[in-house]
Amino acid sequence: MSTFIHELSEVQSNKIGAGTKIWQYVVVLENAVIGEDCNICSHCLIENDVVIGDRVTIKCGVQIWDGLRIEDDVFIGPNATFTNDLFPRSKQDFTLLQTFIKNGATIGANATILPGITIGENSMVGAGSVVTKDVPPNVLVIGNPARIIKKLEV
Repeated sequence: MSTFIHELSEVQSNKIGAGTKIWQYVVVLENAVIGEDCNICSHCLIENDVVIGDRVTIKCGVQIWDGLRIEDDVFIGPNATFTNDLFPRSKQDFTLLQTFIKNGATIGANATILPGITIGENSMVGAGSVVTKDVPPNVLVIGNPARIIKKLEV
């Protein structure tokens, strides 16, 4: 099973697993690690200090910034937004905060995930939600700020 990299993408990393597909207008920086059998849809950016597990789907318009750790079987919906700086200022140094997306988690379209957060295993973040604190495993969160609305049967 070979890797597919669309000719209109810019992939600088050679750490990409077998069976992964990277579509047009995607930029992957040199030190990024992407697992096997992933699908990285068009118009995405993946920075250097990033680790993506196996069988991950990243839909269109998602930026994966330094410090993000995405485990296996994760789904990230279109235009989901991640951050890695709690107090962003132009041209200022900052403390890079790591964000963890655990196995089997789902991030809905247009959700915003603040830095330093852990999204628990098999949890689901509803579309448009703003996640300001850790999400436990096996729950559905929605809203702004995101709140647990139910346990998920997994």
